[in-house]
Amino acid sequence: MGSRTTTRNVALVGPSGSGKTTLLESMLFVAGAIGRKGSVAEGNTVADSSAEARARRMSTEVSAASFRCHDLDFTILDCPGSVEFVQETYGAVLGCDLAVVVVEPVLERLIAVAPLLQFLDTNAIPHLIFINKMDRSDVRYRDLLQTLRQLSARPVVPHQYAIGRGEELVGYIDLVSEEAHAFRKGTASDVIPLPEEYREREQTARREMLEILADFDDDLLEKLLEDQEPPQEQILRDLQKTLGADQVVPVFMGVAEQDMGVRRLLAALAKEAPDPSVRAAQLGLENDGAAIVQVLKNYYFPHTGKLSLVRVWRGSVKDGTMLGDMRVGGVYRLFGGQQQSVGSAEAGEIVALGRLDNARTGTLLTTGSGPADGMVPQPPAPKPMYAFAITAKNKNDEVKLSGALAKLTDEDPSLLVDYDRDTHQTVLWGQGEIHLRVALDRLKQKYNVEVEGHAPRTPYRETIRKGAHAHGRHKKQSGGHGQFGDVKIEIRPLPRGEGFQFENKIVGGAVPKQFIPAVEAGAREHLQKGPLGFPVVDVAVTLHDGQFHSVDSNELSFKLATALALKEGLPQCEPVLLEPILSVTISVPSDYTSKVLQLVTGRRGQILGYEAKDGWSGWDEIKAQIPQGEMHDLIVTLRSLSQGTGFFEWSYDHLQEVPDRIAHAIVEKHREAAA
Repeated sequence: MGSRTTTRNVALVGPSGSGKTTLLESMLFVAGAIGRKGSVAEGNTVADSSAEARARRMSTEVSAASFRCHDLDFTILDCPGSVEFVQETYGAVLGCDLAVVVVEPVLERLIAVAPLLQFLDTNAIPHLIFINKMDRSDVRYRDLLQTLRQLSARPVVPHQYAIGRGEELVGYIDLVSEEAHAFRKGTASDVIPLPEEYREREQTARREMLEILADFDDDLLEKLLEDQEPPQEQILRDLQKTLGADQVVPVFMGVAEQDMGVRRLLAALAKEAPDPSVRAAQLGLENDGAAIVQVLKNYYFPHTGKLSLVRVWRGSVKDGTMLGDMRVGGVYRLFGGQQQSVGSAEAGEIVALGRLDNARTGTLLTTGSGPADGMVPQPPAPKPMYAFAITAKNKNDEVKLSGALAKLTDEDPSLLVDYDRDTHQTVLWGQGEIHLRVALDRLKQKYNVEVEGHAPRTPYRETIRKGAHAHGRHKKQSGGHGQFGDVKIEIRPLPRGEGFQFENKIVGGAVPKQFIPAVEAGAREHLQKGPLGFPVVDVAVTLHDGQFHSVDSNELSFKLATALALKEGLPQCEPVLLEPILSVTISVPSDYTSKVLQLVTGRRGQILGYEAKDGWSGWDEIKAQIPQGEMHDLIVTLRSLSQGTGFFEWSYDHLQEVPDRIAHAIVEKHREAAA
């Protein structure tokens, strides 16, 4: 397992608004790392130092802060709570040894933590829960614990039991020592006599805790069966062991804004959080061998350039170390937006490395000659859910925009840039509207490129319902050689998905062979914009007759003649508008399934069925087909009706006729825009 270190790497995670940044500020203050606490409202916290975060009073990217407490070197990663920035959180958590899941004591909001708990358990990342804002709670503590148990795949073990709630909050009972503590705002709690009315509840909760721990410790089980009181040392050892193995989820509580419960949380992290060597050993990254680091997050700073936040899994790195084909240009400890040069970093530490220009989030880098070994989990690939078509406000910035987008997506891999060949738009994909608005602000403030964003156009198509014959003649005489081409074609519909077919049925040389390709090329070009204004698909064009001139005929003449024939013939073929239909799989807690079914049908969707989501207790998976034109803000509405928990995956399925009433409105709007 390697030697134990004095380092502890902890991620603060949880739903938006639960108070993670405030908790970090309190930790830093209690540990003496800062002399005065900042606040999110005033925009002066150590974390959330970016302009985008402070303008919105919410975390928009991972912030790191290192400090010393209890003779240990802590590195805390404050992760965004908004589901739209969850990719940032996932990438950071994978490099930590423990996650503190911060929640509010509001039963209906606790469901928002379910996807995060699922991710932590899937990746076997140890985690505990800190119930914040207990001074605002209006529900019983045991009801909070019961709801958390329903959401967690691992046994939830209360480490503390609340005395009072809301404005009547007094403090807590430590279920290991059985001491009662009274909170004191801004200072350490006082030990008080255990209130008699809480003795029975404390005994019940403690018995439940011990019984859960006994499932993993035969000696403890034997003591319980013989009604022996286990020593505190054994209970703490079992808590540390089971927490480090992601077998249980301890629960703590407090009020971070008033520093209540924060000292106890820090003490627990010092005693019970797993040593970095434990997780490294679990991942097969022993101490022997070349150094291995994993990139957790990339930043671009105005003066220092690119910095890569990394976890050193094995070995050590220093200024000048070669990682692959890149030379480290500085080793830094981060404290929010500040950097402190430290020269080197050992296994288990999280630091920022300079000048790793080609490093991408999630990748492993090594000082060895081959690929990095070990089984380090990778953050999941982002599923695009919301898009803006973007253009530079100043045309002179278009070249600069390309480079800025490259840096933007390097900082935030959940942003995807795509050029849509069908609509000729540059499309920026993300996880929601706030996510993309933050990206546009970052382009302006950080990279000095102002960008406009709006809903991307839907790539409509048109086709025909019946066939027709058409004749096109192009004749032009302007002195010297003229232009002459004459074609007679048949236009007919094809089955959906067949695309375009061209057939030559000329006999007797009515159109010479060298001009036949020009007829096909002319047809393909003209079909890029049909009578309704959209590309025409699933159409066959057959050339069956024509005329030529021995001197004036050329390829251009026959291309133009074909275009004239199609211009005449297509309107006679009953053109109809087609829209892309997407195959969509929506995941949502089962309490919201009926609302999601209504949402799908309200967007002209067809429900194919729904069933329990595999591996997600209390969740459903709904399969449907929805028109792409109805998808733009689907994720916004879905999250609104599901406490921010719902998500979906999609893929293109087929083209389908648009209902006449809707088609007419789409065509008119398209013509107005073109005009």
